[in-house]
This record gives sequence, structure tokens and C-alpha cells, in this order.
Amino acid sequence: MSNQTPVGRYFDVQGGRLYAHVREGEGTTLVFMHYYGGSHRTWRPVVERLDPSQPFVSHDHRGWGLSTAIAGPYDMKQLADDTQRVIEDLACTSYVLVGHSMGGKVAQLVASRRPGGLEGIVLVGPATPGPVGITPDSQEAAKHVYDSVGAVEQAIDGFLANRRLSDELRSQICEDSTRPTEEVRWAWPLHGAVEDISAGLDAIEVPALVLAGSHDKVSPPETLREHLLPRIPEADFVELEGIGHLSPLEAPEEVAAHISEFIETL
Repeated sequence: MSNQTPVGRYFDVQGGRLYAHVREGEGTTLVFMHYYGGSHRTWRPVVERLDPSQPFVSHDHRGWGLSTAIAGPYDMKQLADDTQRVIEDLACTSYVLVGHSMGGKVAQLVASRRPGGLEGIVLVGPATPGPVGITPDSQEAAKHVYDSVGAVEQAIDGFLANRRLSDELRSQICEDSTRPTEEVRWAWPLHGAVEDISAGLDAIEVPALVLAGSHDKVSPPETLREHLLPRIPEADFVELEGIGHLSPLEAPEEVAAHISEFIETL
């Protein structure tokens, strides 16, 4: 592999252009997908701790980050289609999907399609394939968690993070979470989170790794054991001690180490 500096670039997708942070090179490419409220920047601390020659692409889902100009739909099928379009544009012949939370559900859907070149999947604090414990009241509350900087700050302290984050990271989270339009911010709690994609998961035949924060209040380890692992029975499950939902930001060294180890076993 050659040591290349990551660059920003746009990818043509249905309805517009998607922004991504990219490092091309030889070997297996990591395809990073961020959580509801994040952007490609969520993965930067992890990427910085990987081998400096590791090829990767980390894109902003439509409506988020620097992809806010793209119109909907913002459902799971569209986000999965976008991800596959990025992979195709990069002409990746060997890649691993790495999805966090909402991005983890997108990764599950892409993997269930059994696309060519897919070598494995890493699910980090992933959303479950079907709705678990979601009620109209919880959906209504979830619509407003990113209404303002103050609301995001409360979410960070209340249920997103368990470890203390730097002021710089907190500012990044607030900026990423409040940037999208109301339509984008409501799409996940009202639609994406309750979409049931579990029927296709038995088609996943590649190695899988699930990373769960022991103190994750959004995707608790016990929820993943009950509602995800039975769908992907060959998956390895690792619990990250003392970590909340934002493991790529709370424990980037641990997440990067597990990803690197996973790649080496393929």
C-alpha cells in the first residue's frame, strides 16, 4: 500500500452529490457509515489511529454533514443505495462495511444484498434490524433531540456518551447534529428506526464483528444480544467496557484496534 493523505471528494448519487473523505490504495477498503446526528467527521479519530496506508471512504449520508443539499428520500433503502453507489464509483473490489448506529443498520441492509467484493462487516453500537421498544411517545421525543445546541448538549450528557468528551468534540457533535433540515432530522426517528430489514439478514455470509459499549443507552449490549446476534449467528461480539453510544469518539483507539484485527483475520 502507498501512504496517501485522505482527500475530500463528491460522489454523484440519485438527486445530487454526496461528500466523502477518501484515501485510496491497495488492499481492503473500509467503508465507514456514521450515526444519526454525525458525519464523516465522527470517524476521523478512528481513521487517524489506523495504519496510515489503510484505504477507506467515510461519506456523509444524504442530508447530513456536507451532503445537506441532496433531497430525500432519507430511508434505509436510499442510504444503502447511496453507499453502494460510492463503492461502485471507487471501483472497490474488496471492502468491509463499518457502520455506527444508524450507519450500522445501513451496513446490515447493504450486506444483506450480498454485493460483490464485500469481505466483512463491522457493526459499532448498531441499530437493531427491526424496531425495539419504540413507541409514538419515544418517536415524538426523538424528533427533538437535535432541535438546538442546548438539546444536543443534553443528549450528549444524558444518553449518548459515557466517557467525557473534549470541548472540541462536543462542539463538532453539536454542529453536525443541528446542521440538517427538520425533514432530515425527523426521518430516522419516524421512519428509519422503525423499518424492519431483518428478513434479509440471513443472506449475510461474510464474517461479522459487533462492538457494543457496556454503557450504551441507545443500543445496549443486551438488546443487541437478543435482537441482532440471532440474525447474524456467525458474528463475533465484543463489549467495550465503560463506553457509551459514541464509541468512535469515546474510545477511538479501541475501535480502531478491533477493526484492524478484524481485517487481518479475513
